[in-house]
Amino acid sequence: MLTRFLLLGLDKKAGVLLAVLALLAVAVPVMALGTAPDSPWHLSTHSVALMGKYLCFALLALALDLVWGYVGILSLGHAAFFTLGGYAMGMYLMRQIGPRGVYGNPILPDFMVFLNWKELPWYWHGFDQFWFAAVMVMLVPGALAFAFGWFAFRSRVTGVYLSIITQALTFALMLAFFRNDMGFGGNNGLTDFKEILGFDIQAPATRVGLFVATVVALAIGYILASSIVASKLGKVLVAVRDAESRVRFLGYETERYKLFAWTLSACMAGVAGALYVPQVGIINPSEFSPASSIEAVIWVAVGGRGTLAGAIIGAVLVNFGKSYFTAALPELWLFALGGLFVLVTLFLPKGILGLAAQLRQRLPSRGAVAAKPAGQKGV
Repeated sequence: MLTRFLLLGLDKKAGVLLAVLALLAVAVPVMALGTAPDSPWHLSTHSVALMGKYLCFALLALALDLVWGYVGILSLGHAAFFTLGGYAMGMYLMRQIGPRGVYGNPILPDFMVFLNWKELPWYWHGFDQFWFAAVMVMLVPGALAFAFGWFAFRSRVTGVYLSIITQALTFALMLAFFRNDMGFGGNNGLTDFKEILGFDIQAPATRVGLFVATVVALAIGYILASSIVASKLGKVLVAVRDAESRVRFLGYETERYKLFAWTLSACMAGVAGALYVPQVGIINPSEFSPASSIEAVIWVAVGGRGTLAGAIIGAVLVNFGKSYFTAALPELWLFALGGLFVLVTLFLPKGILGLAAQLRQRLPSRGAVAAKPAGQKGV
């Protein structure tokens, strides 16, 4: 039954996307580890990490598209779930440093020794085990999303009001994590990681392994989201998006459906954050910034809201452009990003994936032209 459910969303578009991900999972390790450094086909460790970061953002965009594109919940706070998952992984990585840290304390992370902490806080216990951290990566964002959604959806907060509250949530978390007494490194965050699962985190093979893990996580997330939206549950979610009051009148408890999608989306965002941290090498409170959540909205809008695959494409393309233009034109990048969002909103309301369909609607088909009587002009 589970297999049948997961196969629901596997159409031609899904097959193409999964084939591309499978190709990346094979080609990148070969190009990074199986070619000479002076070969034109060689991928540097930096390039592998950069591509892995793009795919982490793609998973975040996929999670956001699930709730915005199919349930109508415009979240301006998904960076909170992404960053909480990142902190959970960062806590595990900090516990692996042990006596190799600057201050050589096998129990306390370096920043705690520097700040004169006497003992490890209770909420840091268990993070010396990978399985515990992996559970917390989904449990912490999921629990926060569930608690938030329980009160917000039952209070029937919707529209722009809900969006503002989600932004306030991530801003409040950012201010809290900036405090040194929170026990998360304050402004500097968590960094200087050494190992993950016993492997050197800076080694090329480890970087490739993290990239492949990100590809697998993105593929699983896409299959899961596609199966949900293609099922009867997905049809109810779309109905809630389009006419929630009518769906409620028919007897559906719309709050439960919204809460399910919202919580699942938060867990997916947490996984994206957890994969992001070891590849980037740092996690700090700036990741909670509301601007990060707004950027994720732009990724989804550019790729195509309500398409899933478009969210992935938009995240990769926008972040690739960001990497290029912040080096070439650093002063103009934010203006370019804002202009891109305006252009997409005005001329590409369905994003990149909707462009082909939009062109087909505007251009007359060949069959329609051939069917006209000879000498008759088109209107």
